[in-house]
Amino acid sequence: MASFQARLIHLILRSGLLGRIDFKSEPAALRAKMDRMSAKTSAPGSGVRAETVNAGGIPAEWLLPENNSGGVLLYLHGGGYVTGSIVTHRALASRLAKESGLRTLVIDYRLAPEHPYPAALDDAAAAYRWLLSSGIAANEITVAGDSAGGGLALALLMKLRAEGEELPAGAALLSPWTDLTVSGKSHYTRAKMDPMLTIGDLLAMGRHYVQDASPADPLISPLYGDFAGLPPLLIHVGENEILLDDAARAADKAKAAGVEVQYKSWPGVMHVFQAIAPLPEAQAAVSEIAEFLSAKSKSGAAKKNAA
Repeated sequence: MASFQARLIHLILRSGLLGRIDFKSEPAALRAKMDRMSAKTSAPGSGVRAETVNAGGIPAEWLLPENNSGGVLLYLHGGGYVTGSIVTHRALASRLAKESGLRTLVIDYRLAPEHPYPAALDDAAAAYRWLLSSGIAANEITVAGDSAGGGLALALLMKLRAEGEELPAGAALLSPWTDLTVSGKSHYTRAKMDPMLTIGDLLAMGRHYVQDASPADPLISPLYGDFAGLPPLLIHVGENEILLDDAARAADKAKAAGVEVQYKSWPGVMHVFQAIAPLPEAQAAVSEIAEFLSAKSKSGAAKKNAA
């Protein structure tokens, strides 16, 4: 059962008192609005220091925890490939950095419609390769992302595998958008429950990102890709969100391909609930995600040292 706090926030969001973000709005204006909304809460938390960096030509920011364990997390923000930035996701990424002890690199990948597919994927790959070129072993790196960033993280794994790159130690996908064809049943069965996203939002953002490509391309909709050989995955999703099936079907396909998967659907919570820090569910989820990422990164470091 969802916590009292989660039920209250759900009611407030459904009421429209806070004003719904309309992802069908003009992209530049929407980005500016989201950055303004995030500005007051975007500072890194205590025990985490932010440092601007150029990650192989990609604007990025290191979030450096005082309890650095030596591993690295590459974080890919959500926003439907149209919005989102370091500013909008610094708070969530900082909490993951602090709890996991991982140096966390958040990148400002290029956004649609100005930069459609494969711009975001190319930027994510460039940042990953920059980490490798910096002397960080692949098995010390983990990847995480929320919403479109979760789908992008999964597509990144498939792209790296196809190009013969050594894969990271694991990936955490938070409410991942894995199917831009919008074919999941939950897109419709959860439509009245989801206070954050609508089918119209998905279709509008998808058109901006896909443009002349096919939405069923596995590097756009990784649900349709080959999961064999991917590193361990942790997948979290809220039971009230329209992307429930995007997460559940991805978990099923990964398990069928022999991938180690930790899948959890959280009752009564909304899309990327982990970003709402006061929620008990968010605190528990961030701890679980951080533990998974830290364990995979430390496992990789141990293997490197043993060699």
